[in-house]
Amino acid sequence: MRFTSLSSGSEGNALVVESAPVRDASGTVHQDPTRVLVDCGLPAREVLRRLEQRGLSVHDLDAIFVTHEHQDHIGGVARLARLAALPVLCSHGTRDACPSEFWSGVRVTEIDSHADITLCDLRLRCFPVPHDAREPVQLVVEDGHHRMGILTDVGRSTVHIENMLSAVDAIFLEANHDEALLAASDYPPSLRERIAGPYGHLSNAASAEILAAIDQSRLQHVVAAHLSRQNNREELVVASFSPVMTSGARLHVARQDQGFDWISLG
Repeated sequence: MRFTSLSSGSEGNALVVESAPVRDASGTVHQDPTRVLVDCGLPAREVLRRLEQRGLSVHDLDAIFVTHEHQDHIGGVARLARLAALPVLCSHGTRDACPSEFWSGVRVTEIDSHADITLCDLRLRCFPVPHDAREPVQLVVEDGHHRMGILTDVGRSTVHIENMLSAVDAIFLEANHDEALLAASDYPPSLRERIAGPYGHLSNAASAEILAAIDQSRLQHVVAAHLSRQNNREELVVASFSPVMTSGARLHVARQDQGFDWISLG
């Protein structure tokens, strides 16, 4: 399995997860990888450009999974889906939160927030999260060899979240803000309260607590995601995460302007 972020942050999110190709003893590929795009908050033309940078076209994707209806996660979904006739997977609440014309010409499959979905060679294990959206869902992606946890846009952790993320090989984990920077920011008080609240976004400290709580025995890669441009800095994320990373995993940061290149799980 491997994965790449096309963009991560409040200006747009898009993550591609790919299964390993099926090969015979000689190394010949008998079945192409399965690829799912998790969220698409960028304009379709920008997604196409960034996919090409990573050696893919939109027609290499098998589906789009939408975690929730906020613009930075769903803005480009419908146009991209229509462009390549891609199925879209989302909860009933996410679908219902968008006007019917948004979904015109799109093949939507509604999923339960606890669904266990097989998409060719990938297994998508969904779980609900506390966030100020209609029916937000995050997921663990498996390909029979490796497991990747995805957790962004979450106000607080739960026992169920930590159980789902235990024993993953990689985790794509929100580190939205530093609490002190947010408190001192020029954001309106209502926005600061929303971000820091139980249905907002995870701080560096809260994300570090999740890392400390989960089973890290298989963990190879930790990706800090959805960093605020105004209220966080990469060195603060490193300072929060490093002390609780016990498995020797590598720490990466997903950036708004370029995401990150492919990371492979060995």
